[in-house]
Amino acid sequence: MPVPLPTDSARSNLFARFAERVTAWSGSTLVFCMALGTVLTWALTGPMFHYSETWQLVINTGTTIVTFLMVFLIQRAQNKDSLVLHLKLNELLAAHKGASNRLINAQDFSENEIHLLHRYFDVLAEMARKDHDLGRTHSVEEAEDNHVAKKQAHHKPR
Repeated sequence: MPVPLPTDSARSNLFARFAERVTAWSGSTLVFCMALGTVLTWALTGPMFHYSETWQLVINTGTTIVTFLMVFLIQRAQNKDSLVLHLKLNELLAAHKGASNRLINAQDFSENEIHLLHRYFDVLAEMARKDHDLGRTHSVEEAEDNHVAKKQAHHKPR
């Protein structure tokens, strides 16, 4: 299912702006200190409330609600960051002459395709190790060309 492209109206979306601000705010030192202060205040009031079940329920309920809501905001931010990272990598792949274009949008590959490519790159890493030159690079296409050339040379009559 294709992801809809962002538009000017999406950028002005009230929730998008809210989520960005809350995510940035929640990661600040001030918010950490406020949360720490809340927990310390709660802990210090324990003797006053005789460490009752209600006293325990207050912190449990509060932290559960905050955690539940923050999970969704953090996931939204991570999804956006991940998409931006993929776009940047896709741009680099598309711009680099020697890079394999088949890896553009690799995040959309199936797990089997990803494992297949991972095994293939393991083979390329092994080739580089055997060359005793880990700095030497092989693109997928170069490796395929090398493989075809070796196969042809191996099957030539002597």
